[in-house]
Amino acid sequence: MRTLFVPLAVMALAVSPAFSQTDAGSNPSPLLRQAAARTAEPAGPLDLRSAIALAQRANPGLSSAAREQEASDAAVLQAGAWPNPVLEAQVEDLRRGNRTTTLLLSQPVELGGKRAARVTAAERARDQAASALLARRSELRASTITLFFDVLAAQERVRLMQDSLGLAQAATRAAANRVAAGKVPPLEETRSRVAEAGIRVELQQAEGALRSARRQLAALWGNPDPRFTQAQGAVDRLPPLALAQDVERRLAAAPMLRQARLEVERRQALSQLEQARRVPDVTVSLGAKRVPADEGMGSSNGRNQVVVGVSVPLPIFDTNRGNVAEALSREEKARDDLAAAELQLGADVAQAAERLRSARAAAETLQRDALPGAEAAYKAAAKGFELGKFSFLEALDAQRTHFQVRNQYLMAVADAHRAASELDRLLGTEADETPRTADAAR
Repeated sequence: MRTLFVPLAVMALAVSPAFSQTDAGSNPSPLLRQAAARTAEPAGPLDLRSAIALAQRANPGLSSAAREQEASDAAVLQAGAWPNPVLEAQVEDLRRGNRTTTLLLSQPVELGGKRAARVTAAERARDQAASALLARRSELRASTITLFFDVLAAQERVRLMQDSLGLAQAATRAAANRVAAGKVPPLEETRSRVAEAGIRVELQQAEGALRSARRQLAALWGNPDPRFTQAQGAVDRLPPLALAQDVERRLAAAPMLRQARLEVERRQALSQLEQARRVPDVTVSLGAKRVPADEGMGSSNGRNQVVVGVSVPLPIFDTNRGNVAEALSREEKARDDLAAAELQLGADVAQAAERLRSARAAAETLQRDALPGAEAAYKAAAKGFELGKFSFLEALDAQRTHFQVRNQYLMAVADAHRAASELDRLLGTEADETPRTADAAR
């Protein structure tokens, strides 16, 4: 018996997976932890480039997409694995003199190109994961730019309301002095204090909006409590218009279309895999059989016999026809989804480009025609109020007009940056692109 088990054990080790494939190594993710991001966030001013870098290092969604890509790499490795051999032992008749022992080592052999089709499908899934990671980077960059300019606009609104409050406080003091001197009735002071209280409420609302915008920006890198003191940049700089030829060039390689094309290719590979599974696999067996001694032959030792076998399942009842039909239908569905994605992407890109043009036109009109006049009227009213030529209400009305025009301008600029960021998200961010800073958008 010992001479029978030794060669079979050697055969089993020879085809063991430990000798035929290597274990998948664990590659740590290059993204930093959220705590490291909070430490890396500056305690002083924060510019757009630093905000984008922080978000790309520690955004949880980006980390999730990176881990999905790592998982798809492991899936490709597993898809290329060969079937494991099967070691089988059989004993016939437990009586010692009649006992027959058989050891078989069986190896399934895949036919019809199943392994190649399986690997191809896993590779297309890996390509999808890599494309999804790039798309997530583009989305994160667009979100960072949008929220960064929201913070800039909120800071500017707070500054405007602080100026308004300063004027209201000066008017209240002046009204109090005039009432004390008997030049105006007490109603004038009451009206000044009511107006000042209303401006304080508006300032509190603006400060709350600023805190909310700062939290939303810092949440992109996993920090619920922002450490940066202010967003640093020029809020009144408009993003450049997207050139038609540049949009057309980037449209063909947009993340949405790239994902849809890869899904078609993956479904094609899965259809080929299901068609290959219609071909039955073969199992080859090799072993040895120990036969007890034949007493009639006068031999006291048993005999060893070589056992060779081949088994093939007969595809009579299950021909995998249903799985093939399902895979082909899903392949056609993926093609339809690709056509729908092309139409939807074209409409979304055109809408974002039109929003960008409209927002730029509105901002340029306000900057050219409305802002200079409103600012000049406000300065004249404030100077006249100091000299006693205008009442507080006249100065406050001029200031509110200037604030409203300035706020409309900030909203138009913010909408322009949102539209430009939406274009970047839809078309994808190219590797050689630099962050669209406010100074670069002149």
